[in-house]
Amino acid sequence: MTKLWKKYILWFAQEHVDFRVAEFESIVKLFSLQFRNLSEHRLKPFWLVEFPNDETAHQYASRSIALRSIIELYSHAHTFPEFHKQLQNHVHSHQGALKEFFKATSFKITVETYNKHFSQREKVEKIETMDYLPIEGAVNLKNPQVEWWYLEFWGLDPTAVPAEPEDILFGRMLVHGQRHLIKQLSLKQRKFIGNTSMDAQLSLLMANQALVRDGDLVFDPFVGTGSLLVSAAKFGGYVLGADIDFMMVHARCRPSRISQKVREKDESIRANLQQYGCADRYMDVLVADFSNPLWHRRITFDSIITDPPYGIREATEKVETKVNPKDNTRTADMAHYPSTSHYALHHLYADLLEFGAKHLKLGGRLVCWLPFHREDYNESIIPQHTHLRLVANSEQPLAGNAARRLLTYEKHIEYIKEDALNENSNDTQLTTAASQNFRERYFNTNGEIESRQERRMRKAALREQGRLEMEMRGKLPSDGRAKKCDLNKARFN
Repeated sequence: MTKLWKKYILWFAQEHVDFRVAEFESIVKLFSLQFRNLSEHRLKPFWLVEFPNDETAHQYASRSIALRSIIELYSHAHTFPEFHKQLQNHVHSHQGALKEFFKATSFKITVETYNKHFSQREKVEKIETMDYLPIEGAVNLKNPQVEWWYLEFWGLDPTAVPAEPEDILFGRMLVHGQRHLIKQLSLKQRKFIGNTSMDAQLSLLMANQALVRDGDLVFDPFVGTGSLLVSAAKFGGYVLGADIDFMMVHARCRPSRISQKVREKDESIRANLQQYGCADRYMDVLVADFSNPLWHRRITFDSIITDPPYGIREATEKVETKVNPKDNTRTADMAHYPSTSHYALHHLYADLLEFGAKHLKLGGRLVCWLPFHREDYNESIIPQHTHLRLVANSEQPLAGNAARRLLTYEKHIEYIKEDALNENSNDTQLTTAASQNFRERYFNTNGEIESRQERRMRKAALREQGRLEMEMRGKLPSDGRAKKCDLNKARFN
């Protein structure tokens, strides 16, 4: 059985590198794939692994978004003499298996380098060093029957390129990953988007980490414009969403595109899924307050994927009943607009994990984002639940000192008690960072909590300081606001 295993090069895109391992492990679990690691360095774009056969490699490539291609490995070395020796030995010992590829009617050899640029002449010279390969077909650069790839890895630091390549690899192109879906689901061409619509690549990575498969029921409790539903439906899931924002759910909110003044009549979350041929997997979206659950205990989801609001571009709100000391003058036929209040992040994540513990199937996954400030990060701020096990934790840097982590939980215990939250979990662990107003700290670059008035005064003082420094340098500062006011007055005079 061991002799049948084959070596492969997993060639990854150097984008969202921290998500690569989590996605790989999720897809391996999704299809119950067998593999063996041959290289431990996970930051490199080229991984060496062993799969039992080509079918296993094709299964992994059929879902991976981080993967560019899989190449069947023929030779790997750290020096050129060793590389050519291994390649010659491999060709000689596998003549029967490689005969059909070497006798193909057309072929192409591509030279790819990382952290090093070669001219076309240098690339041709690299190819000519392998003239011992028994390739018989004609060169076809556009549509070859067989593609051979020669790869050189020159380290990760562009400021310290080594004198010789760290890795030299050669093999046959086997299959490409699913990165074409990033362009296919791009927000640029999507019918309905908002200020916080998740980009296609991250939403597809989330769907992979949630183990979405054909026929799964996927729920997003903070659905927004439904970007996560699109990715889940693309992988075969039946999708359902909810959000407290009536205007957003019904596509009546203000347009996000600069060139668009009003929303089109046919904009909706359903229209997004119809655009990508997934309308048959769209169940519905509801206007609902997540802090006041409306779901029956018997409802079970295969996975929950969501991006809760942080209070930056979208408000964190929940419905709150306010006591009115005045006499109630309402009548039965009057419209009622419920009052909303701030939904603190530590309460939101406590509710989210509790909801996942109640409504996920055993083995189901909850995938969500957690915002934080980098100086606050330690493992204690990650929310925990007795019924959910954290299986992946990847970071994405944001503007300034902010970042967010993609957390993947797996339900490993059936929900029994109503008070199942661990006393040392959500409420206590999130107090140190998340309960301190993330929005206020996000907009305060000095890292201190300050009121809006204090922030205005600080910025005014900085502007005055800049004006004085310009005068000292002999420059006359222009009052842009005064000029704008003068122009407006001139229009009406």
